[in-house]
Amino acid sequence: MNTITSRNNSVIRHIRKLASDGDYRRESGEYVCDGAKMLEEALLAGVDIGTVLWKNGISNASVKAKEQFLLPPDLFDYVSPMKNSPGPLFTVAIPARPQNKRISSAIILENVQDPGNIGTVIRSASAFQIDSVILIDACADCYNPKTVRASMGAVFRQRIDVLRLQDLEGFLKESALSLYGAELSEDASDIRGIRFEHAAVAVGSEGRGLSRGLLDLCEKRIIIPMDPHSESLNAAVASAVIMWEMKRQDL
Repeated sequence: MNTITSRNNSVIRHIRKLASDGDYRRESGEYVCDGAKMLEEALLAGVDIGTVLWKNGISNASVKAKEQFLLPPDLFDYVSPMKNSPGPLFTVAIPARPQNKRISSAIILENVQDPGNIGTVIRSASAFQIDSVILIDACADCYNPKTVRASMGAVFRQRIDVLRLQDLEGFLKESALSLYGAELSEDASDIRGIRFEHAAVAVGSEGRGLSRGLLDLCEKRIIIPMDPHSESLNAAVASAVIMWEMKRQDL
């Protein structure tokens, strides 16, 4: 296994740019992951692993990857998007969009810009067996290193669709999904009285909620009952509650 010692090495420059530039990730068709647990999850999921960077001379010969390198600690810390990471750092191929577009359940996020919230929703969707996480418009990149880390490996298993708002209606019609929108309003229906059969539920950012354009597509607006003196739940928590209710109805 070769050792890299220079910051000017092409592999180092490539991985640093993958970690910081979403457009470059999409152009390159791969993204960066960090940590032994994430590597274990990637191997279990059978995803394509490209480059693996090992820190402090610690490596695992059983890992199947296109290329692997040893890095001294200071260089590893330079290239890793995570502070004080023990490693390893590795790249994974971005999956092709599923050819079979039909789904029976989905959680939709609109303009949720916090990568940690996106990753947590992906993790929850995988746990509750929701067919797709749909990201609309200005959501954080699902392959941002912080998103990937927050997903705790679910990003390797969970279907994710990235759509423009104008494409959402046709996408849902293709799968015959009813659309509900989470909204804090007196007109919204209690989530406990809704039957989520072949349904998608949209959740907006905590500050702005769902856009008028997306709400106009919804058959009904729903609300999670809570103490009236409480602030709204953040997007990840609200999505988890909604997905639990969707899953509970299938049991």
